[in-house]
Amino acid sequence: MSSRWIRNGLIYLIIVVIAVALFYNVYSASSSPSSVFISSVAEDAREGRISKIVVSGDDLRITRTSGVEVVSRKEPGADLTEVLSNLGVTQEMLNGISIEVQTPSEWGSWLAILSSFLPLLLIGGLLLFMMRQAQSGNSQAMSFGKSRARMLDGDQPTVTFEDVAGVVEAKQELQEVVEFLEEPEKFSALGARIPKGVLMVGPPGCGKTLMARAVAGEAEVPFFSISGSEFVEMFVGVGASRVRDLFEQAKRNSPCIVFVDEIDAVGRHRGAGLGGSHDEREQTLNQILVEMDGFDTDTNVIVMAATNRPDILDPALLRPGRFDRRVVLDLPDMNGRKAILDIHARGKPLAEEVDLKVIAKQTAGFSGADIESLLNEAAILAARGDKKSIDMEDLQEAVERVIAGPERKSRIISDDEREIIAHHEAGHALVMNLLPGCDPVHKVSIVSRGMALGYTMPLPEDDRYLKQRSKFEDELAGLLGGRAAEELIFNDVTTGASNDLERATLLARKMVTEYGMSEKLGPLTFGRKQELVFLGREIGEQRNYSEEVARAIDEEVRRLINEAHETALRLLREKKDKLVDVAKKLMEVETLEGPDLEAMFA
Repeated sequence: MSSRWIRNGLIYLIIVVIAVALFYNVYSASSSPSSVFISSVAEDAREGRISKIVVSGDDLRITRTSGVEVVSRKEPGADLTEVLSNLGVTQEMLNGISIEVQTPSEWGSWLAILSSFLPLLLIGGLLLFMMRQAQSGNSQAMSFGKSRARMLDGDQPTVTFEDVAGVVEAKQELQEVVEFLEEPEKFSALGARIPKGVLMVGPPGCGKTLMARAVAGEAEVPFFSISGSEFVEMFVGVGASRVRDLFEQAKRNSPCIVFVDEIDAVGRHRGAGLGGSHDEREQTLNQILVEMDGFDTDTNVIVMAATNRPDILDPALLRPGRFDRRVVLDLPDMNGRKAILDIHARGKPLAEEVDLKVIAKQTAGFSGADIESLLNEAAILAARGDKKSIDMEDLQEAVERVIAGPERKSRIISDDEREIIAHHEAGHALVMNLLPGCDPVHKVSIVSRGMALGYTMPLPEDDRYLKQRSKFEDELAGLLGGRAAEELIFNDVTTGASNDLERATLLARKMVTEYGMSEKLGPLTFGRKQELVFLGREIGEQRNYSEEVARAIDEEVRRLINEAHETALRLLREKKDKLVDVAKKLMEVETLEGPDLEAMFA
């Protein structure tokens, strides 16, 4: 049994004993005889109402003839007989009373003294117990200013660079940080100083936190991990105190790495508060700035931070000497997605026909977290089907679940609506197949997923970083193919194209105002986004153009949409028979993909 348990057990035992003694004292006090003056005792003796008197020192215990007991007290050192005689009690009256003399016990006086101090002892014990509990590890009520960072020792098994894929350039940048920590003399001999900080930037789910853990695992040094939101509390000065405590711990364990996740929680622009600055957050940021590049610069402590909003960070935090390096972790390309799939497929039984290259092709725009979720969903689907391995069907279904959500076959749709949905999706697929700028159609389905009644899934042949105007124009026609099919077949339109129209309008406006793809307006950009740094969200657009230009922008957007709509209608009129055939096939089988879809388009 540990000393802590013994110590706590003794405290509990003392509190219980004091509580029992206090209860006994209160109970005995409530049941003790009433006290009377000695003159009342003399009067009872004259009237013959006393049968027995017990003398213990100066205390008297009187038993009346009625059986009631009372207590009294005589003058110290005086004889009881003399006292009563002076009060008019004759010897004949005393002869009828039994007087018993007892020697007083020393323990009685001590117990009386102890019982008077019992309440104070009990209160003191409770206060001691509460303070010990408050200072224990489970409750940090008395340690507001202590850092909440979690420390990983260098010898603990952790992540290495082999567990991170899809970010080759970021690995190379961070490999130098590892070499700085392992062999600092190699760089100091050439006059190079160790970088103070590394800021990892990228969309959510791209592996920023994982990369920080990999650096710590490769360098085999202590690793302190904390979130930016853990610095700031409701009490003023706590954040700065925690920053000081964190860096003191780091200096004691140097060389080491301090990782601050979501640093934008405390690193936003100073003086950008809504309705006044947030003093506590700014004090915390000031303390971070001082610790990273203050007077004490001879410490082998590297600060790594992660954020997906580098645009709102304070400029003083990003200057050289603080965060010297900015490492970008972007969405992985096809080779990166294949490598990430290989890593997350470890330990999962895959069927022989599984081709992860096909899955990597279908997951353009997926982050590393999305790919991990995809393989996890595939494993769950295989377990649900009582399979021994994960096959291609499970992976295909997992891709669609991550993109659009689970199938909703229980949704009741009438035959008329199913026919409209089938022609709508067939219109999308046919226009995309006929236009060279659209990605090849991989799958068409009229089974509901998430909020969509049906969907058409294109499959990019490769990753694209530049897009031509002609490709945007073809994509606009593909988005409007569903609505054009409804007009052509039913001579009416429905609300099913609302999302298509929203996406098409947004794309057309970007072509005009951001990409300079309007011949009428020329290669210019129009409008500048406005946002509140404290909120971190766009609140509007600053119009740096006239009303005449605004009218011209609206006309150009309308022209692009109308031309795309006319293109979709023209193609569907020419291939109306094919449109009807694809829609009928969709109503029969609900889903077309692979060779069946290619045969319908041939």
